[in-house]
Amino acid sequence: MTGLQSQQHADRSFPRLHPRPAAGWVNDPNGIMFVDGRWHVFFQYNPGSARHEDIHWGHTSSADLLAWEEHPVALHPRPGTTDGFGCWSGVGVIDGGLPAVVYSAARDRHGRSEVVVVHGSADARDWSGERIVAAALPSDERVTMVRDPFLFELGGHRWAIQGAGRSDVGGALLLYGADDLDAWTEEGYLLDAEAPVVSDLAPCEGWECPQLVQVGEDWVLIMSLWLDGQPHRGVAWALGSLTIDEGTSRPVFTARRTGLIDEGSSFYAPQAVQSDGSDGQPARVLLWGWAQELAPAGVPGRSQADADEHGWSGMLTFPRELIVRDDQVELVPARELTALRAEPVEVAALPDQSEVVLTGTGTAELVLGGSGEQTVWQGELATGEEVRVLIDASIVEIHRMGHPALTFRAYPSDGEHYALRHDASVTAEAWSLRVPTPTA
Repeated sequence: MTGLQSQQHADRSFPRLHPRPAAGWVNDPNGIMFVDGRWHVFFQYNPGSARHEDIHWGHTSSADLLAWEEHPVALHPRPGTTDGFGCWSGVGVIDGGLPAVVYSAARDRHGRSEVVVVHGSADARDWSGERIVAAALPSDERVTMVRDPFLFELGGHRWAIQGAGRSDVGGALLLYGADDLDAWTEEGYLLDAEAPVVSDLAPCEGWECPQLVQVGEDWVLIMSLWLDGQPHRGVAWALGSLTIDEGTSRPVFTARRTGLIDEGSSFYAPQAVQSDGSDGQPARVLLWGWAQELAPAGVPGRSQADADEHGWSGMLTFPRELIVRDDQVELVPARELTALRAEPVEVAALPDQSEVVLTGTGTAELVLGGSGEQTVWQGELATGEEVRVLIDASIVEIHRMGHPALTFRAYPSDGEHYALRHDASVTAEAWSLRVPTPTA
């Protein structure tokens, strides 16, 4: 096991603070759970190339959400079996006191997957156990795509949903009873794109990576809006209530408001996990997202050929906390991240690993420049608003009170640096961010 952040990399754009292997493709965060005093985070991973194929589950863990340790690959696809085309996205759960993972097993590229369960070791480091098919393909012939199981508890029972596409409505969520983790029962649908309020979301072919978590008295549903072979339509949230219907004894989600959770160019497929405070922090919902290699307009991005040349693609965001404020769903940086702050620095020439906090009223912009200049972000601060800008080489994460988060990619080269400009009426504090020391 090695410290992911201790590795050196020839590519300046490679992150130092966001954990990922030195090479290969990374996409969706998966299987997040707190076990044996550590946060375990899995992720979609192709160790063989910087391309989205041959998907495994990579594995990292941390005791403090700052210093991350690399573990051996947790799940490998098995040619000729139910997951021969890849071990796709899923979640982690404690079942009978022991960790387990639940994931989409794909036989081919057509988007119709089965749910597979693997029970792990007590320390969540050994995933060599039997792979059990808990849910086969859905019986509804209108389903054109199904994947990404998620588990939740309500009314004394464990339930599951899967993201789906349906030929008549587009996005839908299949519902299952999952009291027996190894054998699910089909229970119809929790929701589809024609339901009140969620019908206002952008049309798409399916809802991916559904997440359903409780924040106070509210329930928050998160869906990634998927179009086959086209740019993603973003990640939506729906705020509402979750109750048990007296007639059917099944969960019913009623939305009252929707929006987008991150409006940056590269954010997709987040995973949320309900933390009960056993990690020493107050009860909260933590969330990670996938940061794709997609830069904002006006900033040169990276092509697949670029990714092939550098040998890596994609990363996970910093951990974030999901909150509900003024009937809006927001993401804020996980409280642990302030411990990364090191020496104060000038905003006119920011290090590749840095944070800026803006307050006041007026305009501000983040640029990446040298001989030329690229505007990564610009915004207008309102009175009383705080903006936090977190930079780690090629990833920029911006959090504004009352606004969706913003996740961007930009690629500094020799002679270039980030700089933050702002009106005199805006106050800026900035720090370099330290690479944390791995913990046992």
